[in-house]
Amino acid sequence: MSHQHPSEQHHFETLAIHAGNTADPLTGAVVPPIYQVSTYKQDGVGGLRGGYEYSRSANPTRTALEENLAALEGGRRGLAFASGLAAEDCLLRTLLVPGDHVVIPNDAYGGTFRLFAKVVSRWGVEFSVADTSDPAAVRAALTPRTKLIWVETPSNPLLGITDIAALSGIARSAGVRLVVDNTFASPYLQQPLALGADVVVHSTTKYMGGHSDVVGGALITGDAELAEELAYHQNAMGAVAGPFDAWLVLRGIKTLAVRMDRHSENATRLAEMLTRHPRVSQVLYPGLPEHPGHEVAAKQMKAFGGMISFRVTDGEEAAVAVCDRTEIFTLGESLGGVESLIEHPGRMTHASAAGSPLEVPGDLVRLSVGIESGDDLMADLQQALG
Repeated sequence: MSHQHPSEQHHFETLAIHAGNTADPLTGAVVPPIYQVSTYKQDGVGGLRGGYEYSRSANPTRTALEENLAALEGGRRGLAFASGLAAEDCLLRTLLVPGDHVVIPNDAYGGTFRLFAKVVSRWGVEFSVADTSDPAAVRAALTPRTKLIWVETPSNPLLGITDIAALSGIARSAGVRLVVDNTFASPYLQQPLALGADVVVHSTTKYMGGHSDVVGGALITGDAELAEELAYHQNAMGAVAGPFDAWLVLRGIKTLAVRMDRHSENATRLAEMLTRHPRVSQVLYPGLPEHPGHEVAAKQMKAFGGMISFRVTDGEEAAVAVCDRTEIFTLGESLGGVESLIEHPGRMTHASAAGSPLEVPGDLVRLSVGIESGDDLMADLQQALG
């Protein structure tokens, strides 16, 4: 096989760089060009070159990313969207009709909760909240109208861990589909389809893009029939990734493996330091042996990722003050970039969950640990904690 078409037997690091990245046949350019184009010349009516007619339906730069996404998650088809929530919206409207029911996590991303609570619920879709780290709780939340179990592992921002294989067994026996948001882990650390999930969701804004310079989303599935339905709705609804955004995500993915190794290494050091700090009452990081999901995470993840949350002993105002005092950690929303970020979920990313079962503690601080020097990050957090 030529290196342009890596076989699925190749290792992840090789696929990340080569899958979908076919050299340009016209010039030999080793990076897929940005096809910044809306329409394509047809050779006679209906005579399409390579199947391209209009860039909402398909665009060669987006195709390259979609092929790469499918290869990395071990799926049949990948689809790239304008944002993670656009991907989620397409998935929900493809699979659900009024009267259907979904089980969602009690610690889901705030935007996912808002999509269910404020948007999808208006169209007659109901949801129940369950602790997805407890398979029995998920089984108890199922109803005869349940169509989907939604999982996020590790979860945002409480770093909960869900046993994907266990839940896929529950989903299969109940005849419902299992959806896994794999944003925090990335396909380098965890591959939900191989563990029995039906669909993987990503905000490619985060670790896949990796440089805080693009917003995007993805769906990947191993089910050919479902893939066709999702692709139909992607085109019918139109929230597609633009060519430049697709190109940026594809560029980011090339270094995903090396970045995730460093994110995980730095986060492990910081988590261990925080567990010993007198101003920290609890550290939430699945790499710590005392984390309730540690054994499951060790079984289904290659390493434990770059996200840490911790609770500040002196309460909410002290937690906000820590966020304000860091110098290398930038105060900001989002995550997964090369630079370290710090935020207060209760007042920032998860404000929409206030007053709901997904409300997060006021003394919680969330870190997106970057790939800077671990020594510098350690010193910065120590001075911020005081």
